Order: sequence, then C-alpha cells, then structure tokens
Amino acid sequence: MRAPIATDERTEWLEADGLGGFASGTTSGVRTRRYHALLLAATTPPTGRMVLVNGLDAWIERPGERTEYLTRQRYAPGIVVPEDGAVLEGFEDEPWPTWRWRLRDGSVVEQELFVPHGVPAVAIRWRRTGGDGRGTLVVRPFLSGRDTHALHHANADFRFDARLEGARVTWAPYPGVPAVTALADGEYADDPQWYRSFHYDEEQGRGLDFEEDLASPGTFRWEPGQGDAVLLLGVSGVIPGDVAPAALYRRLRRAERARRGRFASRLERAGDAYIVRRGTGRTIVAGYPWFTDWGRDTFIALRGLCLATGRLTDARSILLEWAGHVSEGMLPNLFVDRGGTPEYNTVDASLWYVVAVYDYLRALEKRGRAVPAADRRILGTAIREILAGHVRGTRYGIRVDGDGLLAAGEPGVQLTWMDAKVGDWVVTPRIGKPVEIQALWLNALRAGAEFTSEFGGILESGTRSFNRRFWNEGRACLYDVVDADHQSGRVDDSIRPNQILAVGGLPFPLLRGAAARQVVDVVERILWTPLGLRTLEPGAPGYRPRYRGGVLERDGAYHQGTVWPWLLGPFVEAWVRVRGGGAAVRAEARRRFFEPMLDHLVHAGVGHVSEIADAEAPHAPRGCPFQAWSVAEALRLDRGVLAADRTGRLRRITAGVGA
Repeated sequence: MRAPIATDERTEWLEADGLGGFASGTTSGVRTRRYHALLLAATTPPTGRMVLVNGLDAWIERPGERTEYLTRQRYAPGIVVPEDGAVLEGFEDEPWPTWRWRLRDGSVVEQELFVPHGVPAVAIRWRRTGGDGRGTLVVRPFLSGRDTHALHHANADFRFDARLEGARVTWAPYPGVPAVTALADGEYADDPQWYRSFHYDEEQGRGLDFEEDLASPGTFRWEPGQGDAVLLLGVSGVIPGDVAPAALYRRLRRAERARRGRFASRLERAGDAYIVRRGTGRTIVAGYPWFTDWGRDTFIALRGLCLATGRLTDARSILLEWAGHVSEGMLPNLFVDRGGTPEYNTVDASLWYVVAVYDYLRALEKRGRAVPAADRRILGTAIREILAGHVRGTRYGIRVDGDGLLAAGEPGVQLTWMDAKVGDWVVTPRIGKPVEIQALWLNALRAGAEFTSEFGGILESGTRSFNRRFWNEGRACLYDVVDADHQSGRVDDSIRPNQILAVGGLPFPLLRGAAARQVVDVVERILWTPLGLRTLEPGAPGYRPRYRGGVLERDGAYHQGTVWPWLLGPFVEAWVRVRGGGAAVRAEARRRFFEPMLDHLVHAGVGHVSEIADAEAPHAPRGCPFQAWSVAEALRLDRGVLAADRTGRLRRITAGVGA
C-alpha cells in the first residue's frame, strides 16, 4: 500500500502541458520557489517560458465571522499568513492534484486542479460538502508576466485594467507579454492591489534572490448555493468564450481523465510530462521547473520514456527533429532560451543520439515494424556525419586518437555529463579520454555499422586499446580518465560511477567475465545508495557529503559525491548482466534496488524521481524535483531490464557481445 503524501513545503506537485509550460507548487499550498505558478507558459515551445499567473488566495467569508482562508502565503521575513485558517486534511496526486480542507462548521472544501494536455491553461474547481453551506468563496489571483527565471517587483507600468466579455475576463499586464484570460462562473470585481514581499524559502536556500511583489487586478466571488466553483486560466485565445465555464470544465476534465487513464502505471504517467512539442516535432524536457530540452538528457531519457513504454511514434519524432541539428559531427547540448540558438558544448550528446537510434531500430524490429526509407536515410545521414566528424576532429579538441579512442577537452570547457562550472572554474574538467566517453564511442561505432562499414578498423583498434589501457589493477576497476589533460600515460584513478557504462546501460558491454563482475562489485560497495550512485568515492579529495548552499557550494558538490538516480539504470543492468540475467537474478535486483527507489515517489516531486540526492544518509533529495532521465531510467528498468513479458517469462536483456 502506498504511503500517504505529506502536506508540507518540501513536497511538490507538477502539471505539465506538453508544450514546455506547467503549473506547480507545494502540497501545503505555500509557494517556495520562483517557479511555482498556476500558469507558466512556453511562448516558443518548449522555451520562452513566462510566469503569467503565480498563484491565488482563496477564502470563505461569512457575515460577522472571521474569514477562513484555504490558502497560505509566506511573506518577508518568513512569516506565513494566516497562522490559522482552514485545516488542510490531505492531498492526493491521482489523477491530478487535489486538496481537502475542513472548515470550522465541519464542512469540507475540495480543490482539484489539472492542466489540459496541449493547452497553455489550468482548470480549477472548488467543491464544498457538509456543514451549513453558509459563506461566500472568494478567490484573488496573483499575476506577474515575467521570465520564468526572474522575479517581479511593484512598478507603475503594470496594467491592472480588465476586459470583460460575458464570463471571460482578460488582463494584459505588459506589452509583448501574453495576455491572460480567466473564465469563471463566479462574479468578477475590479480591486487592483499590489501584494508585496512574497518570500521564497527554496530560493533563499539556494543563495538566490528570494523576494517578489505580485499584482492582483481583482477578485472572483461565488455565493452560497451556486454549487461547484469553476475557474479556468489560460493564455489569451485558448479559452473559448461561447461555452459556459462549468460545461467547459466538465469537457476538459473528461478528456484529460480518459487520456491519463491510458497510461499503464503512475510512473508512466509521470514520464509523459517530459515529452513536449518542439517545432513540428517532439523533444524531451530535461527537468522541471528550470530545465528545457538538453541534447544529452533527451537521448538518454528517450529510451525509457519512449522505447520502454512503446511510444515509438514519439521516439521517431524526437530523433528526426534532432537529426537536422548536426554540425561538424556534433549535436547541441541545449538551445538558448527564446532565440533557439543551439550550443554545441558536449562530447557525449551526439554519441547518445547514435545509441538511441540503434535502440529505436531494435524496438521497431521487435514489433515487426519496418523503418520507412525516408526515415532511414535521415537517421543514417546524421549518424554518418557524427562518426565522420569525430574521426576528422571537431570542436573543443574532440578527435579520434591514434589508439582508436576518443580524446576531448580544452581548459575552461566542461564537455562530459559531469559539467558543473562556476565562472571560470570547471569543477570536474576530465580532459583526455574519459571512460564513459569511450564506452559511448565504441558503442556508437558498433551501432553505426548498421549504416556504414567505413569505421570498422577504428572500432577494432579502440576496443583493444580500451581493454589494455583502462584497467586499474590496484583497485580492480577502471580508471576514470586516461591520458588525462592530454598527457600520454597519465591517469585519473578516482572511483566514479562513469565506469559502469562499460558493463551496463549501453547495448554493447565492453567488459565481460571476471573484470565486469569486479567493476560492478566495486561500484556497489563504494558508490551505491538507495537513490542511485554517488559521483565520487567517500573520503576522496574534493568529496562533498551534502549538496546545499549558494551556487558555488552547490556546483562544487554536483559531481563530487552527490547521488544521481539516473545512474541506477546502468548499474542495475550491469548487476543483472554479470550474474547471468536469469529470472531469480532479476527478481532479486527488483527487490534490492528498484523497489526501495519507488518509496521516493511520495517525497520531493510527487510521482516523479528527483535529479540528485545527498551523498550521505538520509540522502535528502535535491536539485530538480522532476527529472526526465531519472524517471526514464526507472521506466527502462521496470518495463525492460527487470520486466516479465506477457507469457510470464522474463525478457532477455540486450546484452550484446563483449567488445
């Protein structure tokens, strides 16, 4: 039985719109981040995010009695208002966020909230049951119209005036900012007010600006006896004006309930939040609330979010959308917000793309589906350009060396997934030949053989070099980097999780037999935690047991011990592989590694898996509470590596042939 969800300020909910926008907040209702909002829209999906409606106050008024608030706000210097108010009895996240408050007269007010898929809007309903039925529900929305990463402050330019058209109310706070339309079956009244000094605890804890002023143009009122109170908020133009609010709410609610009901599990429903529109195609948002789509994250996450769940049409759309962005053999790591200008500053995104294409083709093959000739041509062209570009040499010193391995890196640049940088300080530069880059490179060469045979000699040379050069005899595992800083023979012997990709997480393991088992054993003994793998051995120079503090402290800890849940996928796959992959082994792996991680789904980001966690117990979740590749690797384990097929026999892991 699932544990109840806490109603506190550390537990957060998310409703994504499939465009890059979302609504989010805490289960207590108190906003603690600048990103907590009811209407946060992507103006150039999935980027150009703007916070339009930050939140609301809601209360019950009775003549001659004290106002009874359903909501609470935190104001500087950290004061929660009101101190008392209605009693929040519980929160549920299925099928969408729902709160229950008990009033003084014994009645219960239930508020439910959902975001319709594919629409920059949010739908809210309040329902009151029991008690004497007395009292007017009043709702006051808070608006800003700012960039998602900024904060808003009182100013003379904000336009409070509203345009009323029947049940629709439209506000246009600033030129160039999308207008907001509200559709309600309550009565709207102008009452312009500035609410000053909202205090965001999470921002303060992260060492960032944390106070904000919000504008409230007016209030909505629902008198006793009106029944349910309905409020829809959306970017102007998406909410029709010819439908009664309650009827539109019911229509959207039925459609969204049916859509969510088609997902096989809670985790799969969570995974749907990350698959969003880009141009005419699809992409994957790396995490909420502050990431957009990153190349590396997209291709890692695609295998769990799309392939493991059978969403092959989405996988196709994503791979084709990104195929057009190859430049000098590289795919971008991210697109700069709004302008969409790509940044090519990663050595592994392109290699993960090749792996994702290979796994996509195998998924089609498994289902007996052919690849359209046009698709095969586009994907093949992209892969050949990637491999040829790496052989020729490309940006940031990325090139194939004489030993067939891939060298990369220049001072001041962070290219691997361990990419924290503060000012000019690259925390983990890993210049040279990082171990997971070689695993990806050799996998990409092998996968690319489906489209071209011209790189077979490099694959053979690189495979021999890997087995000869990366084994750390003294620790019975793999070096993290060889030819470190491009100095021949220099090695970095830090015990990090990157080596696990030589055994699990990729189609073709580079190690087999005793060596593979030793690597897995070392990683398990030193780096494994219930929420994933540590990024550095405890006690090593630079090891950080906790991820907290300002930007410098947090980025300094990001890959220096901090746990990453996405690494649980490659680790568990490796653990199963080296034990033969049988039914009993998989069942043990599910019990030992996967099920404990599921306990996390009722903490931090409800229903999702966090980006990171502290290196030491109790491994408090940190970073983004909703992270795509963390959810994706959990799905890949559940639906692929550890899953039973319809006949009851365990599926075989695609173990490949040891290189």
